[in-house]
Amino acid sequence: MADNPIQELHDVARQVRCLLADLDTLGVDELAVPDLPPQLPPCPPDVKGVDMGGDALCRQATLGDIRAELEECRRCPLCKGRKNVVFGAGNPRARLVLVGEPPGREEDETGGPFAGEAGRLLDRMLFAMGMERSEVYLCNAVKCRPSGDREPKADEIAACEPYLQRQLAAIGPRLIIAFGAVAAQSLLRDRSPLEQLRGQWREYGGIPLMPTYHPAYLLRTPTAKREVWEDLKQVMARLRKEREPGP
Repeated sequence: MADNPIQELHDVARQVRCLLADLDTLGVDELAVPDLPPQLPPCPPDVKGVDMGGDALCRQATLGDIRAELEECRRCPLCKGRKNVVFGAGNPRARLVLVGEPPGREEDETGGPFAGEAGRLLDRMLFAMGMERSEVYLCNAVKCRPSGDREPKADEIAACEPYLQRQLAAIGPRLIIAFGAVAAQSLLRDRSPLEQLRGQWREYGGIPLMPTYHPAYLLRTPTAKREVWEDLKQVMARLRKEREPGP
């Protein structure tokens, strides 16, 4: 192996030229290239993966695949009143995913999660954690705005859950924060009040999950900020622990 990478490239090029010259001497003027197997289609929303006799029938969807499917989603009545699907935004390889409540008016207008004053408060919360939006991934438990900003129905949450599952599978986060009762209760399948759920580590699909209050709630109830900060400190401590080298 040459010490100089430029020289190494020259050596490889010289070898290729010699090989081509030898083939030309033998009368070989073309090489057969085997057909590449067709790319597997992404698995549909209700399928995590299919394999039959060692031959995979679909592949894990990418965020781009999922976004494209959601743009045409008609799985529940929420599609009728939406202006935009609120898919998600941020680092596609984030260690931390923030899952919020169903989109509100500003999210529906812009198509981006955690917008408006609640989003600005979230930005300040992330700053206090030593992070910013570009480092995390933000999405919603439900991707379309319910009319009148009502709570989504159980069947609407169920219709969106396969997309959220595939989002998390594509990202592969180490931790999840569930902001708000709808996000926490739907992810955990636990109808306990958020006051009882928050601050306690749970799991979603094997990923540690911390439920806490939504930034919009904190705008209405500033006294809850102390409790949320305690929850976020637990998340920060766990992230730091994962960065520490093993023994």
